[in-house]
Amino acid sequence: MLKSIKQATLRSLKAAGVFDRVADSKWRQERLLILCYHGTSLADEHLWRPGLYIEPSVLEQRLQMLNAGGYAVLPLGEALERLQTRSLPARSVALTFDDGTYDFYTQVYPLLKRYGYPSTVYQTTYYTDYERPVFNLITSYLLWKKRGELIPDGQELGIAQPMDLRTEAGRHQVVLGLIGLAARERMTGADKDALAARLAKFLGLDYEALAATRVVQLMNAREVKEVAANNVDIQLHTHRHRTPVDENLFRREIRDNRERIEALVSSKPVHFCYPSGVYRREFFQWLAKEQVVSATTCDAGLVTRERESFLIPRFIDNQFQRAIDFESWICGVGDLLALRRAATQKYVPVEV
Repeated sequence: MLKSIKQATLRSLKAAGVFDRVADSKWRQERLLILCYHGTSLADEHLWRPGLYIEPSVLEQRLQMLNAGGYAVLPLGEALERLQTRSLPARSVALTFDDGTYDFYTQVYPLLKRYGYPSTVYQTTYYTDYERPVFNLITSYLLWKKRGELIPDGQELGIAQPMDLRTEAGRHQVVLGLIGLAARERMTGADKDALAARLAKFLGLDYEALAATRVVQLMNAREVKEVAANNVDIQLHTHRHRTPVDENLFRREIRDNRERIEALVSSKPVHFCYPSGVYRREFFQWLAKEQVVSATTCDAGLVTRERESFLIPRFIDNQFQRAIDFESWICGVGDLLALRRAATQKYVPVEV
């Protein structure tokens, strides 16, 4: 009900010309909108995780809206610098994509080339080196494929309790159980991949056929090199997609990530994105020690000159967002009306 009221209000404001007036205001020109995307579906991932994935057709609609609205799509680094020097063009936007998944290469990259838009990919690198499905994501996806089932005994997989696949919350508990098992047994990437294959077999699914589609996999080294040579800026997202609370481990994540990126691209990455949007204030000094100059969150908002450089907000676009929601944010009205800005810093199961 509240969502319907909000969207009706936005449509009324747009019809009254408010969207255009705000978009062309001095207030909006002094602010940068950074758009955040994660996955773009190869198949049905937007049905599995609509908060994480978006359909390619929906993403293309977004790019068309930016183009039709005359928005200035800038490289992230340039946009942040021009924000500070008060030289942003009207309607400034930067495009960011978290993780550096294979679907970026096949679904997003061709669209960006068509529109001539620069973008930033925050590339986590462990699974760029190890070209297999990301363990926690593929296990969740496999379980979703068998949604609706209640499996009374998961002992074969090392899970003591029944496996309730009827709800997202139940499936998430199974994923947590598998992650816990992998941690207790100190599994390597290959061990975890074998566990995912066992899960697939247990569920009656063909793991290798699914892996061959490269669903929930990252771009490999060749693909990263290609996009980096064509208007895609590769930046930091940790090596293992995690933010340890120990300073030495945290900084090791940055160094390992940077080392692998520098081996693939010609520039030194200095911009960072918190994996899963998880941040703590003690991270700021650790990032500074590693010569990082900015860090983006999953918190909602336009960026102002006064914003802390390690607490930069973005607008998270996904399958849940309607076109009117997206348009309200790119013009600035969405920011003015936002009630909730802080993102949940952990995965919360959502039934769809």
